[in-house]
This record gives sequence, C-alpha cells and structure tokens, in this order.
Amino acid sequence: MSLTLANQLTLIRLALVPAFVILVLYGRMGWALAAFVTAGITDGLDGLIARWTNQRTALGAFLDPMADKLLLASAFVVLSLPDIGLVNRIPVWLTVLVISRDVAIVATVAIVSLTMGPRTFPPSVYGKVATGLYIVTVAVVLLFNFLQRRSILVDVSVWVSLAITLISGFHYTVHVRRTLNGPPVSF
Repeated sequence: MSLTLANQLTLIRLALVPAFVILVLYGRMGWALAAFVTAGITDGLDGLIARWTNQRTALGAFLDPMADKLLLASAFVVLSLPDIGLVNRIPVWLTVLVISRDVAIVATVAIVSLTMGPRTFPPSVYGKVATGLYIVTVAVVLLFNFLQRRSILVDVSVWVSLAITLISGFHYTVHVRRTLNGPPVSF
C-alpha cells in the first residue's frame, strides 16, 4: 500500500468527517465550518499533488471519491436534522435526493459490472459540477449558521443543488444507456 502525500491528505479528509459531524451536533459552527473548509482544501490538494508528482495510485482512486461521498453525505444528513437548533437547515427532501442519486449510481455500476462485465463510467462534467455545488451549499449553510442569520443564499443554494441533482441524474441515465449498448471494456 502506497501512502503518498496525496493519499495522506485523503486520509486526513476522512478523519475530519466524524470531527465535523460532532462539531455540528454540539453547535460549534465556526469550528465545523473550519473543518469542512479544511476537508475541501485537502480534496483540491490531493488531486493536484497526485497529478503533479505523477503519484496516482489505486488506493487514491478508491479513497478519494469515497472520502468525498462520505463527507458530503454526512454534511447533508447532519445539516438536515430537525432538532439540533440550526437557524438554517438543508431540507430533508434534498438530502434524500442527493444521497439516493449517489446510491443509484453506485448500485448501477455494481450491477452492470457484475452482470455484463466491466464497463467504464467516468465521472461526467455534470457530476463534478454537482459535487462542487453541494460543497458550496454545505459551506453556505454552515456560514449562515455560524452567523446565526437566515439568508436567501441558503435558499438559492438549495434550489441550485436540486436542479443539478436532477440534471446530473438525467445525464447519468442517458450515459448508462449508451454505455450498455457498447462493447465490454477489457482491463
């Protein structure tokens, strides 16, 4: 197992997830925001470092998306909880849609790979935009909870996240159909 600097940054991001959740649950919004921003910085840095140093590893290819999904799913869930005294919350319906989209993608890849042989499902530009907008939504919700103020930016972020969830989900469905009609990929 190769623990490159990029992989170490990804592991730091994974370690920040429980810290972030605990900080939100205990109402430490400033620290929660700092933990989330730090995790976001490690997300940007690990990919850059892996490319610049030509140290892309199988471990990194597995851990990086897992860390992203875990951080965002945890953030959406904890910021949706109704009884923790947040001024701004992510609506439960958005959390369910975002997580359901990710579960559907993972399940589809697993089922297709198991039944039809390996196929490639590279991340689409819409999926990457969705991830970026989810990060912005969480950061905006955290910031305005830290400031203890309601903001129209929270509502706008929620609706933009809904739109990109639907767009990326539709795009992924179309892409899967095209991929299924193509020949299996050999490794």
